[in-house]
Amino acid sequence: MDKNLPDGTDVSQNRKSVGDSASDLLDDTNFTELFLEIFYVSGFKPSEITLDNFEDFLSQRLNKPNGISMELKEIPSPGQDVYSITDIRNLEDEIRTAYNLGGTIKAFGLFLDGEYSENTENGSVLGVAYRNTSFVLFEETIKGFSGQPLAPSTTVLETTVLDHEFGHLLGLVNAGTPVQSAHQDEPHGRHCTTEDCLMYWTAETGEGLVNMISGGTIPELDAACLTDLQANGGK
Repeated sequence: MDKNLPDGTDVSQNRKSVGDSASDLLDDTNFTELFLEIFYVSGFKPSEITLDNFEDFLSQRLNKPNGISMELKEIPSPGQDVYSITDIRNLEDEIRTAYNLGGTIKAFGLFLDGEYSENTENGSVLGVAYRNTSFVLFEETIKGFSGQPLAPSTTVLETTVLDHEFGHLLGLVNAGTPVQSAHQDEPHGRHCTTEDCLMYWTAETGEGLVNMISGGTIPELDAACLTDLQANGGK
């Protein structure tokens, strides 16, 4: 057992596959409260507006009568230019202290420097949901795109990627939350076929997102995705 964790902590409940906790996040049957432990590398803290937007998104979708809260924690850079999912999982296992307890489901978020090892010439990944309650944002990559001419603001990009990755934790699309209609973009995996939906596949890459966002508007979930979440215990 990790020396930083209380005796009896069951880390296995937070080390499952993406979408495995979709209904637990959405409904209030097993968990009436959500707590988010958010880490950021020094110099890559998300904006207050981004975090407010994210809390609004969660409160609109999740049935958590005892509330949604988050705590931010700063960490020094791990000192890598490139991170694989294995690197990110190992870092989480080292620094995470918040695991499901009683009626509180707990999630882990990380704002990281460096870039994702799976990036290609045409696709710079901005975020990944990689466990049932874990996600990472490549904040340095996000800032790089928001600094381009005519690009959306950092806050708009951060908010879109945050909401999108948490959408995967909520089981979208057809990944833990059953689809109520045919709207899974199967060639692009667990994404939505609607081009202006938050869960459209381009919302994960900088190149795609810069083209997807018009006029600085944060994409929202389309009717099909909302119906799926409501059928699985969400609002």
